[in-house]
This record gives sequence, structure tokens and C-alpha cells, in this order.
Amino acid sequence: MSCTTLLVGKNVSYDGAPIIARDDDSSIGEFNPKKFIVVHPDEQPKTYHSVISHLQIELPENPVRYTAGPNVDPRKGFWGDAGVNAYNVAMTTTETITTNSRVRGADPLVPYIPGHGQKGDEDYTPERLGGIGEEDFLVLTLPYIHSAREGVKRFGQLLKKYGTYESNGLAISDAHEIWWLETIGGHHWIAKRVPDDCYVTMPNQLGIDSFDLQDALGKQENHMCSEDMREFIANHNLNLSVDGNMDQINPRVVFGSHSDYDHVYNTPRAWYMQHALGFVGQNTGDATSSYNNNGTSEDFGPESDNIPWAQHPTRKLTIEDIKYALSSHYQGTPFDPYGKTGDAKDHKLYRPIGINRQSELRILEVRPDKPAAWAALEWLTYGSNPFNTITPFYSNVERTPEYLSCTTLRPTTESYYWANRVIGAICDAHFYETFSAVAAYKQTTLANGYKIVHDTDEALEANSHIPDDAKTTTDVAEVHELLALANDALSTQLKENTDDLLDKVIYTASMHMHNGFYFDEG
Repeated sequence: MSCTTLLVGKNVSYDGAPIIARDDDSSIGEFNPKKFIVVHPDEQPKTYHSVISHLQIELPENPVRYTAGPNVDPRKGFWGDAGVNAYNVAMTTTETITTNSRVRGADPLVPYIPGHGQKGDEDYTPERLGGIGEEDFLVLTLPYIHSAREGVKRFGQLLKKYGTYESNGLAISDAHEIWWLETIGGHHWIAKRVPDDCYVTMPNQLGIDSFDLQDALGKQENHMCSEDMREFIANHNLNLSVDGNMDQINPRVVFGSHSDYDHVYNTPRAWYMQHALGFVGQNTGDATSSYNNNGTSEDFGPESDNIPWAQHPTRKLTIEDIKYALSSHYQGTPFDPYGKTGDAKDHKLYRPIGINRQSELRILEVRPDKPAAWAALEWLTYGSNPFNTITPFYSNVERTPEYLSCTTLRPTTESYYWANRVIGAICDAHFYETFSAVAAYKQTTLANGYKIVHDTDEALEANSHIPDDAKTTTDVAEVHELLALANDALSTQLKENTDDLLDKVIYTASMHMHNGFYFDEG
């Protein structure tokens, strides 16, 4: 799944919450309609069946409620994407990454291989079950964890037992910390705690660039990994450091890739996100330094292999900043596909972050300064990000608004997903003519979202009918319904604003149709 991830530590987020965010992009040549749902404990399977790998996995007892963003079409599996559970643990799961051939030779991936012939035949070979994959990660992990650290450990156990058929990264957070995990080959993994004073950019490529193996195999304060990671590296000659140091490694060198494909598809996205968000030491000024950042393009440019995994921003980052970065298409550089300056051959040189086949964007935060019962927010949108907005929804609910939960495979503008698809298709062909309408839509909907959340938080705090102990737990029916009503209000305003934008861009595009003919009858 070609996606882009952005993680923001709590000390540099606008409201003090650890934030995990990711674009969910469908594969080339297809769209995957999405919906926003709540999965209740009695809806969680006791035996999980993976569609792609044909695995059957017995699941623990007592799962908890969680939100998810599954595919509308179930033929390829659940694909839960991202969500928050009843313990206020957030997870985003489908970031495909890269590894090198040495790693895959040392610990091969575990694909599903169909059987051949009939049992008893001379040429009969039985099917080989595959490992777990992006289809499975959320549903196997999120309903059973109480913290981000516990989530890392559970996923690591699953990976060790079943393996995986693809290389992946995933983020798990709670009110206090974020952990980023990367799979290494078929059964191994590393995970690193995101520094509280940094943000992290991840563009479909193994990203961690420094790792304390001693900590990971010892105290596990900021690092975790497979229990045999030291032996795995040594036995397969994966450590490329000249001095042979095994306590401090660079996973990007040891496990990662640096191909020509990365230089047009992956690294430019990390470069631009850091350019857009800013970082300590970044140069500013003329056009050259604005897209070269701090040094030449070889040192820190779109094709650099040394773009840092984590950066210190110069100010705290907002939801708007995150949305902008995850919607970007190299604005202000020669590589903007909508650009009017520079050489046309450069406009589509690199894969943009805000791409046509985006399924959804989810920004997840558990606010540490709010009562646990309404601390978690999911900022959500569908479709191609340059042309959509982002809206907050409370996670601690028993139901989600129909405008987002009842997506069908049939296109209809009564669905937020399909309304955005239509808007994006129109606006892409009329980028500059519709630009101001889209910008106004984004600002209006964001302002509405902030206001309703602010008013809801205040009303809940002041509600004398909610006992104090109910504010320390997420499992309170009265709170669930009040939050669901707030989500309904958010959805209603979102639909009104989206319908209004749709009306405007259809009119604008219609006025530019080639069969137009204007005759002055006056």
C-alpha cells in the first residue's frame, strides 16, 4: 500500500498530544472506497480468517471496542487501516516499506502459495499458508492492547509466529508516547519511540536511521526489537559499519534500500514534508535554498539517502500543518504537477504526496489534558488530499455518522467518500479556476470542527449529570451518546459545506466546457 506517514511528538504538537497520521493510498490502477465504523466486541471474530494468506488465527478472549476504516469491498479482506480502541490506544497500520535483498535472503517473506493437483497424485503439492499482512494488522492487534508499548510487543509476537508476506511499518500511540515499528524480512522487527520533541516523516521506505540495540535488548526505554536481532545481524553479515559496532546501528543502512526507484517514488516525499514543516538549521531565502533546504541537493535534496528520520521543528505543529504536508504536491518547487513555471518535464518527475488514488487520511490523537472519556479524536477525510478538508470525530462512540459509515460501491454524492472523489476529479482539471473555492472550504470546515470540539469538551466538563468517575473511563453510555451527537453535528456541517463546494466546482467546470457558446442578446 503506497502511503505516507507523519508522526508528531507530544512536546511539538499544538495541543500536547502525540499525533500519528497517514495517507492511505490504493494500489496503482484502482480505488478502494472506505468507511468509518465502530467494531463492537461481539462483532470481533473469535477465529480470524485472512483472505490473502488463507491463515486461520485464534484470537484472545475479551476484545474491546475499536474504530476502523475498512474497505467497503470485502473481497480482499478487512483492511482496517487505522483506529482507536476503548483504552485510548491509536494505531495506523498499512505503510508498505522497503528492505534490501540481503535481509530478504536471510529471513524470506512468507507469501501464500496455492496447492497444485489432487492429494494422492504424483505431482500434488499442498498449499502453503502465507503470513500476516496489511489486511490483518489492525484487527489482530488493536482490540487487545492497553498501551502503545503493549501494542508493539503483541505485534512482534504475531510477526514471530506467523511471519509476513510484505515489508511494513506501523505506528501505535497513546496519550503519552508514539512507537514506530518496521518489519525486517519475514519474521523480524525493530521499533523506536518517537522523540517527544521531534516529528517523523515516512514515505514507503524503511526509515529509522539510528537504533540502540543495547537498549532494545535491555531496558527497552526507547527501542525494542526481535529477541534474536543481534545474532540475526551478525550471522548474515548485515552490519556494514566499518568499526563493526553492534550497539549503535543505522537500520536504514543495515536493512533498508537506496534504489533509483526510491529516489523518484519515496525520498522526495520525505524531503518535501520536512521542507514544508521546517526544522532547526533549515536555510530560508531565495528559491534555490527554499527547495534545497540546508545545503546542496546532494546533501539534503529530493534524491538524498540521508534525509533524517526525525527532525526538530522550529515551532509546534498543528492539524493544518499535518494536513498540508500530507496533501502536498511539491508546491513552490520545480516539481509541482500543477506548476506553471520551470521545465514541464520536471513537473511530474517525482511521486506527489497528495495523489489521485488516495483512499483516506486519518490523523489520530489522544489528548492528555482531557478526561479519558473524550480524549481521543480522529481527524478524517477521503479522496485526493489536495482537494478535500479534514474533520475531527470523537472515537469513544458506539456509532459513527452515516455520511462516513455507509459508503457504497456505487458512486453517490450522499456519501462523503464519493462526493470527494467527484470534487477531486473536477478540480484537478480546473486547478486554478477552483483553487479559491477549495481553500475557502478547507478553512470553513476546519473552523467548524475546532468550534464543535471546543464546545463539546466544555459542555462535557460542565455536565453535572456525568459523575466524576465517568470522566476517567471511556466506557460510559451517556458519554458515548453525547459524543455521537457531536459527531452527527460535525458530519451535518461537513455535508452542507461539501455539497456547497460541489455545486461551485461543477458550475465553474461547466463554464469551461468546450461546447460553450456565448451570444450577446442585448
